[in-house]
Amino acid sequence: MQPARHSLHYNAFRLALAVLAASLALSLRAQAQSCQASSDLDDATRAAITTAGQRFFDMAAKGDSAGMRQNAVPSVAADFSGIEGAIKDHQNDLAGAKAALKSLFLLTVEGTEPLAHGEFYCGVFGKNGQTANSAVFDLDNLQPGKYGVVLLDAATAKGRTSFSLILEREGNDWKLGGLYITPGTVGGHDYDWYMTQARDFKSKGQRHNAWFYYLEARELASPLNFMATAATDKLNDEADSVVPTDIPANGKPGDLAAGSTTYKLTSLFPHPVGDDLDLVVKYSVSDASNTNQAYQSNVAVIQALVAKFPEVRGAFAGVVARAVDASGRDYGTLMAMKDIK
Repeated sequence: MQPARHSLHYNAFRLALAVLAASLALSLRAQAQSCQASSDLDDATRAAITTAGQRFFDMAAKGDSAGMRQNAVPSVAADFSGIEGAIKDHQNDLAGAKAALKSLFLLTVEGTEPLAHGEFYCGVFGKNGQTANSAVFDLDNLQPGKYGVVLLDAATAKGRTSFSLILEREGNDWKLGGLYITPGTVGGHDYDWYMTQARDFKSKGQRHNAWFYYLEARELASPLNFMATAATDKLNDEADSVVPTDIPANGKPGDLAAGSTTYKLTSLFPHPVGDDLDLVVKYSVSDASNTNQAYQSNVAVIQALVAKFPEVRGAFAGVVARAVDASGRDYGTLMAMKDIK
């Protein structure tokens, strides 16, 4: 099971189709895939999924990676390093924390073949699209079966943390199919703060800063990057008005001139580091193993980037450049904004 690649853009025509699909329960598409919100489930099913979700949270809070792996579906258990790393990274935060159920959904895939691409419309949709309790899940390569999506909120010493699970039904059991742990704040600030900052940058004509802060707000608006809600739809509509055309996006690289060299930028995005928010730029090189050369290129890229977009000086603590070669090997350099000349 893989989340589909999620774009910040939201197509109005697709939204209209979503409303129509949600209202026409007899459509052929709905027969192949469906979604039920918590209120649509019978008590026994709701209780079984909720209990399983709470059990996995308790395991994670105790650092019981082995127990979680034992109770995972085979494909996840075979490659558990990502989940194990997430548990270790957040164990101190989760230890002793209490989790409260935020929302729950049951996704069903019918038939005998994997669903190459699934869009699950959950809950009640209104004439303007999503409502407070609805959601849309965008997922690829789901095998036929039933999947529980459990969203928990954990109150930790660092504030609210989202603990989200994908559970797969095997017989009468609900097995672990995916785990996502995301903070409720970045650099001590929540979704509302980043939205306010993005709007402020937009009002000042700083389109790049506005775009990057909308991206960070999007990370905080939903605990899953393949889940859209009324809040993310509203954010997407706002962000569409400031999409930069001179940075890499949607797999299309961008050019950055630094002296006599033109670098191919592959991605540019905000990234929290501790209490700071840094701007990360990735670009292509022929060989990242030559660390001296990669370092010099990184510095050149950082300086050229800030010179091209000077507004970022007021929005980020630093810039991270990562030189990436065709093999996937990379070399990174961080420069504090105050040190970039």
